[in-house]
Amino acid sequence: MLLACLAVPAFAGTKYLAGSPNLTAYIAGANQYTAGSDIQIPVVIKNTGINTNYEVAPNIVDLADVPTTAKFVTVAMGAGDAPVVIKSDPQMIGDIASQAQQTVTFSAKVNADAAGGTYYLPLNISYTQFSNVDQYGLDTFRYYYVPGNVTITAPLVIKSEVIPEVVSATSGQLVAGANGYVNLTIANIGSLDGAKATVEILQDDDSPVSPVDSSVYIGAFPAGSTVSCQYKVSVAKDAENKTYPIDVVVMYQNDEGDFVPSQTQVVGVDVGNKVSFAIQSPPVEMSPGSKRTIQVEYQNTGDSTVYSAEARISVVDPFTSSSDIAYLGDLAPGQSAVASYQISVASDATIKEYGLDSEIRYNDALDDTYISDPMKISIDVKNLSGIQGIVSNPVYISLIVAVIIGIIYTLIHARRKR
Repeated sequence: MLLACLAVPAFAGTKYLAGSPNLTAYIAGANQYTAGSDIQIPVVIKNTGINTNYEVAPNIVDLADVPTTAKFVTVAMGAGDAPVVIKSDPQMIGDIASQAQQTVTFSAKVNADAAGGTYYLPLNISYTQFSNVDQYGLDTFRYYYVPGNVTITAPLVIKSEVIPEVVSATSGQLVAGANGYVNLTIANIGSLDGAKATVEILQDDDSPVSPVDSSVYIGAFPAGSTVSCQYKVSVAKDAENKTYPIDVVVMYQNDEGDFVPSQTQVVGVDVGNKVSFAIQSPPVEMSPGSKRTIQVEYQNTGDSTVYSAEARISVVDPFTSSSDIAYLGDLAPGQSAVASYQISVASDATIKEYGLDSEIRYNDALDDTYISDPMKISIDVKNLSGIQGIVSNPVYISLIVAVIIGIIYTLIHARRKR
């Protein structure tokens, strides 16, 4: 009788004698950011820990966890000396086994005046690590864990660039419905010396201020330098008395020889009310068939001085005029001037109040010529009585003059007879 004995191999397991996670980090992608931008920073956390001390033997039970696994990982990003503001709170990313990695993304804002260069963002990583296990009997185990914490850095690159900052913006007598000049003083607060630079202004969305001359070539624009530029702009007629935005951008050549635009800066320019005039004199009274020189007072009710102002009246039937233009000169805001016109009324004119159109032709500070909105000169045609009616009627005046001349002639003739 043959008795066979089959040997059944015992189960072999692994017992780790030492080891721990080894965490490294880097920022994924191009990893280059511009000053003033809102950014997303994708950080890759990699565990390069290796188990070098372990025992493989029969009757060893494989454990659920190994010392090189970083468990319950939490990552917090700080700014360090980088010119950024970190907006994200610490983030939990779970477990990272040996030779595995996890990506966590943080939101940040790069300072508007950030200098170019490489900066290192501190990453505080906390985790839990398997330590050891106690075995009770054949199938009961008690695992022990210890906390782990490490601070590492991830490099962040901020591009060197020209960063314009508007130091001052003045607009002089810029008013609605006219052209004017905007004067800008601009500094390069970036870390790059721009070459072959041009400073441009652009209309901001639906702003009523739009450039007539939009660019000024300044050439070299070194970091820390300041330039002054002047631009001619046009203001829409419906603009109000307030500050409006314009966009400022610098186009320059960078170190690679490429022409690139800078960040856009928005600056406010003051705009005054549209040039306007008002007639301050009361209505003129005349009678049918009369002729007289009327006085009309015009006031500059706008916010800017006008130059070489000239008033004009437009007469229509039943009026005629032998002088319908009057020179007013320069008028500062609030200042008035009086114009004289010779007006005649037809003898068959209807008794009522008339309105004659009047306008003012003037020059602004740029010597551009404009014509005001029309105004109404009120003339009340009525039957005047007494002295007022006589004085305003040329027939009566002629008779009075003839009578006076006759009296003077009679007196002189009488004296000669004596």
